[in-house]
Amino acid sequence: MKIETVSLLTHRRPEQTSEAVQRSAALASEIGVKLLASTEEREKHGAAAEGIEPLEDLEGSPDACIVLGGDGTILKALRHYADTGVVVYGLNFGTIGFLAASDRDEVDAGLGHAFSGEFDVMRLPALETAAGGVALNDISFHRRPHGRVADLTFTVGGQEVGHVRCDGLVAATPAGSTGYNLANQGPILAWGVEGYVVSFIAPHTLTARPLVVAPDDVLNVSNAAGREPVDLVIDGEHVSELASGDEIAISFRDDVSRLAQPAGVNFYQRIREKFGRLAR
Repeated sequence: MKIETVSLLTHRRPEQTSEAVQRSAALASEIGVKLLASTEEREKHGAAAEGIEPLEDLEGSPDACIVLGGDGTILKALRHYADTGVVVYGLNFGTIGFLAASDRDEVDAGLGHAFSGEFDVMRLPALETAAGGVALNDISFHRRPHGRVADLTFTVGGQEVGHVRCDGLVAATPAGSTGYNLANQGPILAWGVEGYVVSFIAPHTLTARPLVVAPDDVLNVSNAAGREPVDLVIDGEHVSELASGDEIAISFRDDVSRLAQPAGVNFYQRIREKFGRLAR
């Protein structure tokens, strides 16, 4: 993949990434790649951003976006560049960095791969709802602090599948299945699986089980009448609420965003590296 223009996005702690920002500008200049960042980004890093051009002056979209941050910042970039074809390349300056293509201790190598287009591209699906746009990781519903236990029902294909008192519910993409869903003991979906998974948060029953849903089936989640509103969260950000007696539809859409991954490294290798070796 030929890379000529690259945007730069970093997380909220510039003291951790300013050195890498400076290195990004230097390498881009050496290679002949135009590196751009928003006014906010350039002001955040001050002198370290010298040589980085204003992203606002770019007509159209860049060829790629380099993210210096954790999974949350990578998700932000994936949502921003949804449906544009822009590839997001993450260098992990967070904790787990499951979505990242390289780690902070290999900045030069990672930037070299990003600027030269030496990476594989994963086409990521998303979940979408009219309430708040697309989710690359998950859409979740949460009872409010100090509120009563939620009473949620979900239907798939017009058929009721679960009606459970719980702390909430999570619908996750394959990429997001290793997050909140995994914490709920939901199944991990390999990248490339067409479909999504639904799991309950702290269900107050022994019969609630996670469910893998086919890609063409629409999920409807409803909040029982007479119950308190529950918060609607998309990729970790609160966007709205599901009021008492209301229902919301969630659907699966393929090939929404594009994520760079190290060439030749498959999903199962990343699972082993990021989540620890299996006990023997």
